[in-house]
Amino acid sequence: MSAHDKLVGAATLKRLRHARGWSLADLARAIIDTAGNLGQPLDASIASVQRSVARWESSKAPILPGDRYQLLLAHLYARDTDGQVLLGAGSDFGELLDALAHLGESEYRLDELRTLLVRTATDSGGGLLALLGPSTQHALSAALADPTRLDGGLLADMRLAVGNVNRQVGSVPFVRVQLLLAPIVESCRRLLGAAVPEPLLPDLQAVAAQAFTVAGRAAFETRDDAAARALYAEATTAAGGTGSSWRRAVVHMSHALVTLYSTPGIEAAQQLVDAAVRDARAGESVTVRARAHALQAEIAARAGAERTARAALALAWYDLDSDRDGDPASTSFSAAHLRGFEGVTSLYVGDPAEAQDYFAQSAEALQAPREQVQRAIVATDQALARIRLDEPESAAELLHGCIDAASATGGRVASIRLRRARSDLRPWRREDWFADLDDHLIESLGA
Repeated sequence: MSAHDKLVGAATLKRLRHARGWSLADLARAIIDTAGNLGQPLDASIASVQRSVARWESSKAPILPGDRYQLLLAHLYARDTDGQVLLGAGSDFGELLDALAHLGESEYRLDELRTLLVRTATDSGGGLLALLGPSTQHALSAALADPTRLDGGLLADMRLAVGNVNRQVGSVPFVRVQLLLAPIVESCRRLLGAAVPEPLLPDLQAVAAQAFTVAGRAAFETRDDAAARALYAEATTAAGGTGSSWRRAVVHMSHALVTLYSTPGIEAAQQLVDAAVRDARAGESVTVRARAHALQAEIAARAGAERTARAALALAWYDLDSDRDGDPASTSFSAAHLRGFEGVTSLYVGDPAEAQDYFAQSAEALQAPREQVQRAIVATDQALARIRLDEPESAAELLHGCIDAASATGGRVASIRLRRARSDLRPWRREDWFADLDDHLIESLGA
């Protein structure tokens, strides 16, 4: 981090303080009050905290606030002067994160702060509007009243907000994801049915496709299959109007996953995967193509078609190892995810020892908050492999962590796979460790 960057961060912190009409002492008192309100009182005087504030804002050698002060500043600036939670671009909270980044804070830590404050917003009954800056809220209200006022800037802010919600999957329960998305899902529906400027329609459909897809996944995870089907139908229609077939492939893949777990048999999921592969091959995202081939491999393995599954995996690796510069969805799928699909393939049509190794590699690499749901699914499959290797107690130990993850997010797929693993452990039902696992399942998931 350059000296210039640090000075920019310090100036931003000072500007935030001045915008609230606070002196150094005023901000120190506000920080102390915030700590008390959070049940984490500071053992420091106003003068001491004031000196810390001055060091953060120094025009010569500013320093980065420590972790505890960052947390207190985040809670303080997450609310505007009227007490409303605002976390989006242009909000004081957004400016705070920018300042901390300039002062040298890591993106991982900034994501942690953002996730924590999103949880706070949903705890207090807030929704996606908390993720929109004040100017974006005003622009969205104006566009809903007069769709001809929709512009590219608003669509960019809406896309960013939906992306922010999507990043919370795995960090907050799915019921909160639904709460966050509800306002923008309805806004997209209204705008799609209105006379918006024609050149902006493809971008609006892209935002709507993403919002409907994430909402469909959340509806499925909270066991509302009818709503999930309706949202996926809307997402498919919207994605079809974007002119980018890879976007529709993304919708098909998400829809295939929920169909696999909500519809008997694999035929319906197979049709969606085939459609995803066709769209992905015609699209410009190599990463999406890799993901589609990986899902094709899983479906084939579940059907017992080993040759087809292995061929699809080979194509997925070929895609993932290709040049992905300029890929519009380059971060949507990784080698860690693909290792999980290799594990599933080996679990159904190969060697369980090989499957166990693939799952272990995948779970170890899936560490980001957004990847916790996938990590729980992979770890549950790893337990199935251990059962087939006649290591039931080791499998049960692994499943305890999966139960905690499924309970934290309300993830339905992980819960379904957990119940299957528990069923496979029934031959050992008289063991004490099996009783412990059962008790954990009942306490955490009610089953």
